[in-house]
Amino acid sequence: MKLLVTGAAGFIGYHLSRRLLEQGNCVVGIDNLNAYYDINLKKARLRKLEGDSGFTFCKLDLVDREGVEKIFAENKFDYVVNMAAQAGVRYSLTNPHAYIDCNIVGFLNILEGCRHNDIKHLVFASSSSVYGANTRMPFSVHHNVDHPISLYAATKKANELMAHTYSSLFKLPCTGLRFFTVYGPLGRPDMALFLFTKAILEGKPIDVFNHGKMKRDFTYVDDIAEGIVRLIDKIPEPDSSWNGNNPDAASSYAPYKLYNIGNNNPVELMKFIEVLEDCLGRKARKNFLPMQPGDILETYADVDDLAKDVGFKPSTPIEEGIKKFVKWYREYYG
Repeated sequence: MKLLVTGAAGFIGYHLSRRLLEQGNCVVGIDNLNAYYDINLKKARLRKLEGDSGFTFCKLDLVDREGVEKIFAENKFDYVVNMAAQAGVRYSLTNPHAYIDCNIVGFLNILEGCRHNDIKHLVFASSSSVYGANTRMPFSVHHNVDHPISLYAATKKANELMAHTYSSLFKLPCTGLRFFTVYGPLGRPDMALFLFTKAILEGKPIDVFNHGKMKRDFTYVDDIAEGIVRLIDKIPEPDSSWNGNNPDAASSYAPYKLYNIGNNNPVELMKFIEVLEDCLGRKARKNFLPMQPGDILETYADVDDLAKDVGFKPSTPIEEGIKKFVKWYREYYG
């Protein structure tokens, strides 16, 4: 297969590209290499990918409409996996325009590229953040998600709506994936595990929001990559049982589907910190703070659809995943 992976220098985009290359596929990766976090880490990921003859990289911003059109025209892609996005809930409070540019305008350019180039299947990253004010657990793709509490979440919900529209109008098969708190080696420096590890090793206090009374469905990045790979050639078909009088949010009369990819096992934040302390061999100094605007109190993924359709669900325990992250961190930063 020949695939386009956007955000290939990003955390999930890198791990996904690596898995696809290991399977013998050809991957064209694009990324704008912006400075949202350490660009050297992004370059380090790319260096690992560029050692494979099946990988080609193009520095490109999805907002560049002509550039996106050109890369589609010059390559006959079988599949497109859109991992590029302006990430981060808290950053969206102070830099909202970055989210509209990348997550909305950029995603539209990808949809147009797929529409006009006979792409077999568009797989795109959504987020558990779309569940917003929902409190019914576990979060199911069949639930209504019309109450986001951050602009980041709203743009991800918008991506789902935009993709469905293109599925309906142009019969473009689209699958949206809601990821749950992804962590692992070569992770993002703005995520909790990275921030905690850095602070503990430097003897600095860690910020623990909502006084530690939060739960997250922490999902190891290799499990995320496995789920994506299995779903790429699981091209959605119109659901013949779909009924507009009682619409199912996870499927459609169009070739469209949504899945959660999460560990299906929420962990208390304090437990997560304890496991990290054990792996580092050091105790954390904790700075307890109130809940941050835009944060969700708890996430918990229902992954029944994923298990039923592709025979897989994430299962890496945090003890194993955090240990692997710490090993990478120590090696990378010396």
